[in-house]
Amino acid sequence: MTQPPGQPPQGAFGAPQDQPPGGGFGAPQQPPAQGAFGAPQGVPQGTPPLPPRPPHQPQPGYGYPQQSAPGPYAQPPGPYGVPGPYGPQPGYGYPQQPQYLGGPGMPPPAGSGGGGPFKGRPALIVAAAVAGLLVVGGTVYAVTRGGDDGRKPVAQRSDDPKASGTPVDPGDGSGGGADPENLNAGRKSGEAKVLWYKSAPDAPAAGADAPGMWITGKTAVKAAYKQVFAYRVGSGDPAWAPITFPQKICAVTSQKSADDKVVVAYMNGTSDRAKCNQLQEIDLDTGRKGWTATVADGGLFDSALSIELTISGKTLMVGRSESGTAYDLGSGDKLYDKEKYGASCFPTAFAGGTDRLVEVASCGAGGSAEHDEISQLDPATGKVEWTQPVKKGWQVERTYSVDPLVVYMTNEEKNAWNISVLDGKGAFRSEVKVDEKFAPQCGWALLARDLQGCQGVAADANTLYLPTDVSGANEIVAISLADGKAKWRVKSPTDESMYPVKVEGGRLVAYVRPSYDAGGQVVSIPTTGSAHSTTRLLQNPQHTADIEDGFYDGAVDWVGGRFYLSSTRLTGSDDAKEKLMMAFGN
Repeated sequence: MTQPPGQPPQGAFGAPQDQPPGGGFGAPQQPPAQGAFGAPQGVPQGTPPLPPRPPHQPQPGYGYPQQSAPGPYAQPPGPYGVPGPYGPQPGYGYPQQPQYLGGPGMPPPAGSGGGGPFKGRPALIVAAAVAGLLVVGGTVYAVTRGGDDGRKPVAQRSDDPKASGTPVDPGDGSGGGADPENLNAGRKSGEAKVLWYKSAPDAPAAGADAPGMWITGKTAVKAAYKQVFAYRVGSGDPAWAPITFPQKICAVTSQKSADDKVVVAYMNGTSDRAKCNQLQEIDLDTGRKGWTATVADGGLFDSALSIELTISGKTLMVGRSESGTAYDLGSGDKLYDKEKYGASCFPTAFAGGTDRLVEVASCGAGGSAEHDEISQLDPATGKVEWTQPVKKGWQVERTYSVDPLVVYMTNEEKNAWNISVLDGKGAFRSEVKVDEKFAPQCGWALLARDLQGCQGVAADANTLYLPTDVSGANEIVAISLADGKAKWRVKSPTDESMYPVKVEGGRLVAYVRPSYDAGGQVVSIPTTGSAHSTTRLLQNPQHTADIEDGFYDGAVDWVGGRFYLSSTRLTGSDDAKEKLMMAFGN
C-alpha cells in the first residue's frame, strides 16, 4: 500500500506504510452479539411498559462488517511485517451497545442510553445534538444528557449460615424506619444482606440523568436530576442534606480527587440555548459546597452547550468540543486554556489519572491531512510533554486506561478499529492481538468525546482485563500490555456474564450478573501465579435479583467489602417505583 497524501511524517505513531493483508489493527471484524451485561432479565412488579425500541442500526466504524485496513501506527519489524499469525480478528474491544435491564422485551425510554449496571450508551457523536435530537431508524427521539462505625469492613465470602429478616432503610430520606418491601425477609443461607436502598427522586416524564457515583470511607454519594444525595456507607442514613441546584445536572467528574472532592456542572437555564456552564465543587464527606465558576464559551463552534469534566491530580480540566480550560481543584482559580495549535489542531477530549492528563486533538478537519493527535500534558501547567500523531482516518474514541495508556480507535471509512498501548513517552508499545470479541460497557457524549466513559474494563501496570462478548457465560481475558497476547482467561462461574470492576491488592474484582434464579455475585481472581479461578466474595440475594437487574443504565463499585449499584438514568415514571441506589454486604 502506498502512502496517501497529507499523512503525518514517517516514524510517528500512525505513520502510513505497506501492510500485509488481514493483519493486526483494523483487520476484518464481525459485529458483536447483542445481549451482554445488562440484557433484560426481569422487571419489578408495577413497572409500566415502555415505548418500543427502534431497530438496531449498525454504527459506522463499530458494527458494520469490517474491511481490512492498515493500522494507525507504524508497525515495527517482526510479526507485524508479515501475514499472520493474528489474521482477521473478529471484534475485539468493541464497546457493547446498550441494553436495558427492565425485563424481557422492555426497551429503554426513547432518547436515552441503554444500560445494565454499567453505563451503556452508543459510542456515536451526533451532529444533531445541538438541537437536542437523535435520529434513529428514521424516527426522531429527544436526547438528554470504610465503615462509618469506625470499623474497617473486611471482604469475605457470603457464608452466613442463618437467613436474616433484618429491615433495611427504605430510602425515603429519613434514614431509618420500616422496610415496606421487606427485602431481607427472604434471604437464604449464604446470601448477602441488602444493607440499604434508596428510592429515586421525582424526575420529568421524559426522564432525567443520574450521573456519577462516588464512595468514600464514610459516604456513598449520588447525583440525580437536580440534586446530589449522600448516605452513610454502612447504614444508609443521610450523611448530609441533599444539595439542590436550580437547573438539571449536566456533567460530573467521574472520579473523585485524592481528598474526596468532586465537581458538578449544571445548566444555566431551561431554554434551547441554555448551556452546561455552571460549576460547583463539593466535599463528599461533609457536603460542604466549595468554589463555583462559570465556564466561558470558546470560539464560534466551541460553546459550553456540552462539557466533559476530568480530574488529574489537583487539576480540573473542563473540555468543550474544540478546547479546554483548566482550574485549580482546590481554589477554583483558572490555570490555563488549551486551544487551537499548529496546523488547525483543536483539543476535543481529555482523560485524567492521578498525575497524568491526556489530550486528544483533531487536526486539519476536512482537509487531506486530517488526523487525530494524542498528547500528554503536565496537569499543573498544561505544558505538552509529548505528542503522537495518528494516521489519517483513525479517530481516538476511548481510553480503556490512562496509566498505562490504552486507547481504543476506529476508522469509519474502513469500518475497522483497534486497541493500542502507548508507553510513558507516547511511543507505540503493543496492540491487542487476541482473536476474540470483547464487550466493555461504554457511555457516550453529544458534543464531546467521553474518553473515560467505559466500565467493565480494568488494567494494572502490566495487564489489560477485558470481558468477552458472549450471550450467557462469558470470560474475562487477561492481556499482556507488553505484547498484546492473552496471558490467561477465566470463565464466569454462572451462566451469566462477568465483568471487571477494578484491580486491588493483587486481585481482579469482577461482577457477575444476576439470573432468574440467583442474585449477582462479586468475585475475585488472582492476577498472578498459575491459578486463576474465581473466589466468591459476595452472593446477592435471589429474591432481589429482579431489582438488582432492573437498575437502568447502572453503575457499580466494590469498596470496603460492600457492593454498590446505582442507576444513571431515571425513567420519570410515577408508577415505576424505581430505585436510585442499593448497597449489599455481609
